[in-house]
Amino acid sequence: MRTAWWKESVVYQIYPRSFADSNGDGIGDLRGIIGKLDYLKELGVDVIWLSPVYQSPNDDNGYDISDYQAIMAEFGTMADFDELLAAMHACGLRLVMDLVVNHSSDEHPWFVESRSSKESPYRDYYIWRSGKGGREPNNWGSFFSGSAWQYDETTGEYFLHLFSKKQPDLNWEHPTLRAEIYTMMRWWLDKGIDGFRMDVINLISKAPGLPDGPVANEAPYQSPGASVFHGPRLLEFLGEMKREVLDRYDVLTVGETPGATTAHGVDITNEAHGSLNMVFQFEHVDLDAEPGSALGKWAVRPLDLGDLKRSMSRWQHDLHGRGWNSLYLSNHDQPRPVSRFGDDGRYRVESAKMLGTFLHMLQGTPYIYQGEELGMTNVRFPSIDDYNDLETLNAYREMTERYGMSHEDAMARIYVKGRDNARTPMQWDASPNAGFTSGTPWLKLNPNYPQVNAAQAMADPDSVFHYYRRLIQLRKAHPVIVHGDYAPLLEAHPQIYAYLRTLGDTRLLVITNFSADRPAFALPPTISFERAAPLIGNYPVDEAEEIRLLTLRPYEARVYLLH
Repeated sequence: MRTAWWKESVVYQIYPRSFADSNGDGIGDLRGIIGKLDYLKELGVDVIWLSPVYQSPNDDNGYDISDYQAIMAEFGTMADFDELLAAMHACGLRLVMDLVVNHSSDEHPWFVESRSSKESPYRDYYIWRSGKGGREPNNWGSFFSGSAWQYDETTGEYFLHLFSKKQPDLNWEHPTLRAEIYTMMRWWLDKGIDGFRMDVINLISKAPGLPDGPVANEAPYQSPGASVFHGPRLLEFLGEMKREVLDRYDVLTVGETPGATTAHGVDITNEAHGSLNMVFQFEHVDLDAEPGSALGKWAVRPLDLGDLKRSMSRWQHDLHGRGWNSLYLSNHDQPRPVSRFGDDGRYRVESAKMLGTFLHMLQGTPYIYQGEELGMTNVRFPSIDDYNDLETLNAYREMTERYGMSHEDAMARIYVKGRDNARTPMQWDASPNAGFTSGTPWLKLNPNYPQVNAAQAMADPDSVFHYYRRLIQLRKAHPVIVHGDYAPLLEAHPQIYAYLRTLGDTRLLVITNFSADRPAFALPPTISFERAAPLIGNYPVDEAEEIRLLTLRPYEARVYLLH
């Protein structure tokens, strides 16, 4: 029987374009990653998730793939990839690739053929429809703003693109298309990679007839909603993928599933009947946006800690013993957590450590996004011209033109939620361009890199980096962190998130303060113990201190083993 090694692992996500540049062209590459494997080993992670490195015109930074079995020239060659994979395996790291099969690039040979003629054998690899009343086939909006349909003059029909118009959606209803995808997946797995992170995988099954989405606001195009999220054949398609590909290999599989409920999570990840190991769900990272707004994620509102507790607790309870979840606060699509959920000013170090503690002590597989372990922060470029991300550029245009927002208002929202917050180059040291490149970086650096960088962090035993090392080590040393059940404490407290993890006779108490205040923590009297042994914390702690009533310091985190 295979061991579920992925439950005990910690995953580190690399965004290759921004990680390390080996040749001075300003773009991170595969050889740059090879040069940083010692850093990753010192951090202590087990698995590297590599954002797409496939051949791509780069309309959406590699998530628009024109050849699934070739490497983008900017990143290197297939020989470089093979060397990276061998080097990672030699030092005990596993490699998970990004699998982007809800859509391809419009420059993929499949789509070039598909759009050439209605009679093309590749026509049904994509989703084509005639217009309706001189307009698009339905009212669906793209997740990147505007319509989800693009008119193509060659054949006089529209093709569906839930993202960029250069990312046409693949038609999973077509069995030959599915077989092509499975062949490609086996090709990579036979190379020796250790799994797939599956981009927006719960969008691959669309509702029959592609009905209009419900009209929820005044926007000209509406969210397709249930017509694309968790469609009627999703579990069937994933089950087929499991039988045809995944069952033949011992790998990590994680499905990105926006809009997923805990029931969806169980359906997809249950070890008895599910198809994937775990999901990325979005519930907790959607809490700081006004629900139902036409502005979507750009309708920024402050996070309510009670909402976060209820969301995290629901996923902890509902998947315990029935499925498995990913634990994350940041990735290439999300802003930096220390700026979003903590304090990136006076308490940057303390709040970065607190957020890491809160997350890594939960049940699930933790994911660290490059720079998170340094406490890297959001960026505030003054001009929209300094940004690269397609979603951000489209949103700025829509906010200023359609909704009449001022430049300042639109930029304030981008400063909070823009994806380029996570994509500024990795900050390695205080030298020019933060040691990322000897050339001109593809995206401007965060100007705080002289103070926030890996060299500084590795030299400081009290840094965020070394704190993350300890969190990872604790996970390997204490099975309760991986397998224990979860019980929230002080659920109504507006500033403190505390919980108990229990496995047999072992109990772990986690206390985190999500504020710059000094709230009082009172341990519920129902929790009895003889001794509380401090396991980790982001402030010095007196081991003899009575923990039943504590005054927490700003963004303080404490973890105890109760005996």
